[in-house]
Amino acid sequence: MANFNKVILLGNITRDPQLSYLPSQTPLCEFGLAVNRKWVKDGEKREEVCFIDCVCFGKSAETLNQYVHKGDPLLVEGRLKLDSWEDKSGQKRSKHRVVVETFQFLGSKPKAQSEAPAEQAPTGDDIPF
Repeated sequence: MANFNKVILLGNITRDPQLSYLPSQTPLCEFGLAVNRKWVKDGEKREEVCFIDCVCFGKSAETLNQYVHKGDPLLVEGRLKLDSWEDKSGQKRSKHRVVVETFQFLGSKPKAQSEAPAEQAPTGDDIPF
């Protein structure tokens, strides 16, 4: 029997992404995602929010860090991973995180992209011949 570990989430960024680098100089970006669930029970509207820690690596990490900010909507696809460690007092700790493999920006064009200057066509002085 094969195993399967796939997570697809659509939510809003809860804090500005934090970019760091592994000892191998691989970029790593950590951020939080809030996913809302709404339903009606006995005529009363209800809502719950799930806060999820996410991490991505490489070029994706740099891209997310550059264009995503707190409050932005984001669609992520990845896998669930259990991280374990020992805290300062020696207690064993663990938490699940989503390792993001792909993502999609939602809503309006990212600010940094829309503020980038347009490329200009070369003038007569710029042409090398």
